[in-house]
Amino acid sequence: MVSMYFPKQEYEDRWRRANENMRKKGYDIAVVWGRSAGSFDRCGDVLYLTNFYSGHSAHEFDTPIWQARSYAAVILQQGQEPELHMDEAGYPEDLLATRRNRWHMDPIKGVIDALKARKAKGRVAMVGADTLPMKYWRQIEKATPEIEWVEEDRIVLDARRKQSPRELDCLREGGEIVTRATTVLMENLIMGKTEAESVGLAAAVAIKDGGSLAYIRCSHGDRAQYWSRDPLTGYSTDPVNQGDLVRAWFMGPMKAGYFLDPGRTTVCGRKPTNAQRALVEGCVAIVEGVIAAMKPGVKVRELGRIGRELQKKHGGEIEGAAAQWPLFGHRQGMFWDSWIGDEITEEDDVFEEGTACSSEAFLIHEGVGLAGFEQNLIITKTGVEILTKTPMIFW
Repeated sequence: MVSMYFPKQEYEDRWRRANENMRKKGYDIAVVWGRSAGSFDRCGDVLYLTNFYSGHSAHEFDTPIWQARSYAAVILQQGQEPELHMDEAGYPEDLLATRRNRWHMDPIKGVIDALKARKAKGRVAMVGADTLPMKYWRQIEKATPEIEWVEEDRIVLDARRKQSPRELDCLREGGEIVTRATTVLMENLIMGKTEAESVGLAAAVAIKDGGSLAYIRCSHGDRAQYWSRDPLTGYSTDPVNQGDLVRAWFMGPMKAGYFLDPGRTTVCGRKPTNAQRALVEGCVAIVEGVIAAMKPGVKVRELGRIGRELQKKHGGEIEGAAAQWPLFGHRQGMFWDSWIGDEITEEDDVFEEGTACSSEAFLIHEGVGLAGFEQNLIITKTGVEILTKTPMIFW
């Protein structure tokens, strides 16, 4: 029987923390936007607050009778239960955390009408300004001249940082699913099956266990320096040959919307050259070196500094993926909640006990290719608990 993974009391605590963040910033009302309907990157705030995920096909083109499909909003107001405005009719009400919910052919108009009914005016927080299209924003701004809209994209995101024991259990369950799937993926690439066939076999494992896929990215051989051999699908039907460097990332919300994204690199046939061994094992050393420094109270920027020094130690070229992602992991939740880096992290950001996060690294050696690894984990009082247990080294 399908049911809500989290109890109502947990959602009430989430509302309380989001409202407290609003209060600290001086807001009585906030409008929280999210996009789902086949995508997962910006569904998090709305899903976190209400357990709503749109069943539409995608962000469909607007028509004379509907608009903004895939978008939903939650109106938060001090002292009131959150009000969900969704783009889908007939949603199972027993799967929604809030009793206040409405569906609209046009969620933009629905939210505008709801704000007018509340007589909202003055400063109102706009959460999700970085994902709401300009077209819809202009409509909202024009229709609400009495409101001073202020972009506040962290009100819910900051509440999401404090993860409950139930959330950590959810990630543990997801870790078991993605571990089984990633192990199947890598074992089949090692055997020389195509990326596409290997992905299909691995995806079947995750889906059978209830996992949902966002992206599976592979590359190998003469294109091992690129993130994906086929950027459109993420995997190709080209043969994988003995001795090819092979790399894969398995990403998706494995349980109740909570993301896991392990990455692995190895060699088809398990017989690396000396150069391949140095690349792969050097990349593993970066990931494990950052993990070794993880503990409650550690500054996130310090972990980024450690990762950068290890990357230099193992001869990494700062180009391609290594340049594109100047980071060594991220917080783990409903997508990537913030990054681990020495330049892209706030100075005072620290990890607490019970934080779910990752350690990841990319290493490029000219003429050999791109290696990448990622481990998902929970920071504990005494160290870390690894969630993604697929082997790091396959020889």
